[in-house]
Amino acid sequence: MPDILPLEFFERPVLEVAQGLLGASLVRRMPAGNTISSMLTEVEAYDGPLDLASHASKGRTPRTEVMFGPAGVFYVYLIYGMHWMLNVVTGEPGYPAAVLIRGTSDISGPGRITARLRIDKSLNGKPAKKSSGLWFENRSIVIPDEQIETTPRIGVDYSGDWSRVPYRFILRE
Repeated sequence: MPDILPLEFFERPVLEVAQGLLGASLVRRMPAGNTISSMLTEVEAYDGPLDLASHASKGRTPRTEVMFGPAGVFYVYLIYGMHWMLNVVTGEPGYPAAVLIRGTSDISGPGRITARLRIDKSLNGKPAKKSSGLWFENRSIVIPDEQIETTPRIGVDYSGDWSRVPYRFILRE
């Protein structure tokens, strides 16, 4: 049986956590009691208040408060009035960093992931634990560095130079 990633896993720098999540599984307990599990294949890192692509660059607000809290909790927000985005907070409390979940082995796109797994604002601020109904499992898959492609993040052109940093991590086949 796979191990659930402990909250301590997320108490590291965001770039380490982002790469470490590749190959892990995102697991959702659905309302009917069944679970859906899918291996993470694409993530993006958002690193602190100076990262102009991060919501935290606008400061501490009611929306971003979760990002300033403890690691291993979910930051869930709505974009374009229709798509929920799932992130997990990393690092030390007070330093706002998070990893956006962009793709899994069978679901491509962050909005599609949240739609299929019925993720919404009710999970915002909840820990990545079974008791929340959403968690990560370590599948003990060793990912060689050459299987990880790094690229600039998607959809953050407004952030100037920050739009070109290689904070998107993709697991290549």
